[in-house]
Amino acid sequence: MKELTLLRNAASTEQPTLTLRAGNPDDAQACGEICYQAFETISAQHNFSSDFPNVEAACDFMRQLLTRPDLYSVVAEVGGQVVGSNFLWSETIVAGIGPLSVSPSIQNATVGKHLTRAVIKRAWQQKFAGVRLVQAAYNNRSLALYTKLEFDVQEPLVSMQGQVLGLKIPGYLVRLATVDDLADCNLLCRQIHGFHRERELDRAIQQGTATVVEQDNIITGYATSIGFCGHAVGTSNEDLQALIGAATSFTGQGFLVPTRNSQLFRWCLQQGLQIVQPMTLMSLGLYVRPAGAFLPSILF
Repeated sequence: MKELTLLRNAASTEQPTLTLRAGNPDDAQACGEICYQAFETISAQHNFSSDFPNVEAACDFMRQLLTRPDLYSVVAEVGGQVVGSNFLWSETIVAGIGPLSVSPSIQNATVGKHLTRAVIKRAWQQKFAGVRLVQAAYNNRSLALYTKLEFDVQEPLVSMQGQVLGLKIPGYLVRLATVDDLADCNLLCRQIHGFHRERELDRAIQQGTATVVEQDNIITGYATSIGFCGHAVGTSNEDLQALIGAATSFTGQGFLVPTRNSQLFRWCLQQGLQIVQPMTLMSLGLYVRPAGAFLPSILF
């Protein structure tokens, strides 16, 4: 990506500039440290746990993202020093954004705005139908930023965590997904969301985390995983209950439940699962209200 000069500090005689460039694996340490500091700072201010348990976990995560050829990364620098990063996920016709992180030492300098505008511009250049993200609802700064950039709030969410349930829903069979299930799962996802998420599902199948739920040998739901980075769809809440009940773990900060789905949300609470934090699904461009039950991932 061509380096762009975006901001000058008029108070400095050297006038350091804010520049954006493509990320690379050598940025993993700096971006990871900033990501950890940014998430830890804002979560601590609101008495929530951070998405990253330590600096090493954040750096490992950044290393994974910065070495994936299918992700578009943008790194911000001021005076040659990395101060933030953002990512565009191009898994399907809708792109996902995040994680966006900016060094706490340079807040209120529009770095986050420029990073987000850069990935949005990339999304439109690549002809994506829409862009989506999930933000922490307690983070007023990011909510204001995305709203100013024309994102619309679509779904209030909560992440939920707790002991695995080991629960079976009568009449609903849950098993590991295989590549032979892709066509049926894609059809189901298109019926509910208007598009499929085959690349995410195929990757989850290869990793052994994807599951499907069947009724009378017909697939009526699937999950890439029940956790922060996984998504699920089903023809009914019972399909999702079966997938959640059979999950062997709830990865990360837990799985995301749309709170407007009161029946599913209430069922999760009745099973002893607890709310970790409130979150918000936001979109720019194409958004069709889902025609079935679903759990979004931290992307969308």
